[in-house]
Parts: sequence; C-alpha cells; structure tokens
Amino acid sequence: MIIGAHSIIYSKNPDADRTFLRDVLDLPSVDVGGGWLIFGLPPAEVAVHPADKNSVHEFYLMCANVEAFVVAMKKHNVVCGPVENRSWGLLTQVSLPGGGELGVYQPRHARPSSVTSETLVVPGSRKRTARRTPKARAGRR
Repeated sequence: MIIGAHSIIYSKNPDADRTFLRDVLDLPSVDVGGGWLIFGLPPAEVAVHPADKNSVHEFYLMCANVEAFVVAMKKHNVVCGPVENRSWGLLTQVSLPGGGELGVYQPRHARPSSVTSETLVVPGSRKRTARRTPKARAGRR
C-alpha cells in the first residue's frame, strides 16, 4: 500500500540547498523539470510521539558515525552544531546554505526492517504480498 515517503525541506534558497544535497551529501536525484530535483534517500522510518497539537513534523537524516559525519562536513566548509548526547542517539545540526538547519543523528534505538515489495501489506488485509526472506525475518527479532 505505501511505496515510499516524500519529505520536503522548505528553504529561502532552494537552489543552494539542492546543490548541497547533490554535491555534499551525494544524494542521487532526478530532475522532474526545470531543474527541480527530487532526491533519493536510504531506507526510512517514521515514529509517532505524543504532542500537545497535531500536524507537527520533524525530519532528520541518520548516519552510522556522527563524529565522522561532522569531520566530512568540515572538509566541505559546512558548519555543524555541537554533538548532543541524547538517550536515542548522538545528534548534530547541519547549517544548510539556504539558512536552515537539518538534524543528523547516529541512532541508538532499534531500527525496523525496511519495507520492500516482498514485505508490503495488501490493502484491507494483514496478508503480505509475498513471503518474507530469511534475512528480513531475522531483522524483526
């Protein structure tokens, strides 16, 4: 039923931020017309947290080693905030060329298996479209 997620970063300088995502973070992209780029991301996850109001969303990128990420950003003259030690991971804020900030963290929490065509649920049922592979089953333990 769900085939992916589409996240949006609003920016006062979208061209600069697109260049950062393409050239610094080296994310693959597709031009959907007029230089408007949509970037591919690694597997994603979503969590629901309690809040006093609805329609509040946050977007973070995750990395395997936040300290190495900060060093890599310095080589590109990209400013990162101090690494914060949170219960759920090590977090830094990356200053985007358009003036915004983007959270990047090294997770400590368990990560779910990625959704693939083999693990999609058929709408209206709990039946899977295909059997889970042994590797996918092992990831759920």
